[in-house]
Amino acid sequence: MRNVGIGCVAIVLAIAAGLHAQAPAAAKPVTKPAARPATTSAARRAGVAARLAALASDITSGRVTVVDLTQLLSAATPIIQLPPPFANTPGFTSHEISAYNDKGPAWYWSWIEVGEHVGTHFDAPCHWVTGKDKACVDQIEAKQFIGPAAVIDVTADVAKNADFIAGRDTILAWEKKHGRVPKGAWVILRTGWGARANDAKQFLNAGADGAPHYPGFGKDSAEFLAGERDILGVGVEQVGTDAAVGATANPPFPNHSIMHGAGHFGLTQLANVDKLPESGAIVIATPLKIQRGSGSPVRVIAIVPAAR
Repeated sequence: MRNVGIGCVAIVLAIAAGLHAQAPAAAKPVTKPAARPATTSAARRAGVAARLAALASDITSGRVTVVDLTQLLSAATPIIQLPPPFANTPGFTSHEISAYNDKGPAWYWSWIEVGEHVGTHFDAPCHWVTGKDKACVDQIEAKQFIGPAAVIDVTADVAKNADFIAGRDTILAWEKKHGRVPKGAWVILRTGWGARANDAKQFLNAGADGAPHYPGFGKDSAEFLAGERDILGVGVEQVGTDAAVGATANPPFPNHSIMHGAGHFGLTQLANVDKLPESGAIVIATPLKIQRGSGSPVRVIAIVPAAR
């Protein structure tokens, strides 16, 4: 009723203005109708609210599916292993405080210890030396955790070469099918590597030389995405966003170096990427708001049109 009332007032003002326009030149100056930004703003808010309500209805009805892109976080979760003399992160450990017992008869809770970059996790720009003066997780705007997904399927390439590195041409091939990578997108590689997540040996895939072998982004793709596309960041199923061979590249781990230096983000150890369409999904990745956190374990979800 409020919108109707405002509309009626506007009509009355318009009629009044028309009558004044017919008055003699000596009459008082015409009073212009009041601007209606409030009405426009209210209508816009109502429209957005209706779309959000429709989305909520689509989720509860099953017309839209919520896909969990997060691997289970446990003591068995594989973690990256850096060679000496570099320090490594601890994995995940849970310590029980009480479990419906004398220490707490009606409740169960635990405290945990875990590295910021363990399991499915978020890499903030300050994670890398090139981004040391850029945002950590507590400084990133919440709206930057949500974006459209551009899912690039490279499973066939990875089947032939575990050290596959996505390049500019990989992204351009996706754009030939789906159009330009959307502004504010999460660019995600579908490699099939998530199927190895429960077996640390297969997941890290060390060769005879002891070096790991897994696919990922590289210098060419990072330069293209950071310099010629406006994205949030990149995501992978592997332990890091760089292909393993990036450790010996110039610069070392070029995707980390270039992406974080440009203020972009990374998502690693994603699950269920095979359940995402190549375009049309929305990804939400919200890290813990850790003070000066270089990253955080994260629960990543995607909103996807339901398969018919």
